[in-house]
Amino acid sequence: MALTAYQTQFKRRMKRAIRLRAKADQKARRYTQLLADAIGAAEDAATQMNALNQLYNVDVSTYTLLTQALHANSGQEVLMDHLAQSTPGEELVIFNQVPDGNGGQELPPNSLFGELVAGTPIIPPAQAAKVVAPVKDAALVDTQATEFLG
Repeated sequence: MALTAYQTQFKRRMKRAIRLRAKADQKARRYTQLLADAIGAAEDAATQMNALNQLYNVDVSTYTLLTQALHANSGQEVLMDHLAQSTPGEELVIFNQVPDGNGGQELPPNSLFGELVAGTPIIPPAQAAKVVAPVKDAALVDTQATEFLG
């Protein structure tokens, strides 16, 4: 049985949404790894600062406010656990047969799905006054200025 335009539109939109979700997951994994590495580097620096504080009998802060907050709230181990518990592409995607809604006709284009919306744009009244401003011809303005001056 062939798919209707409605069902084909759903399939196309869903594939695009799945690609966007996969890209977002990939970025989140990369940034989580970078953040975990940064927290690890901050912990290494704090260890050195503690040793220097004890060795030279000084009291220099071991963490910046940001790295202290990251260390206290999430820590490198927590981030690595989240990464380990989740693998790329773990969510199984099964295309179910979509019921033939809307009489088999496609829904109107929607910019949310990256589709070009055709038609006349609706301009609110407040913007219409700003957009529609008559511009005088430059030559006409020049002749009026010379007549006025001279």
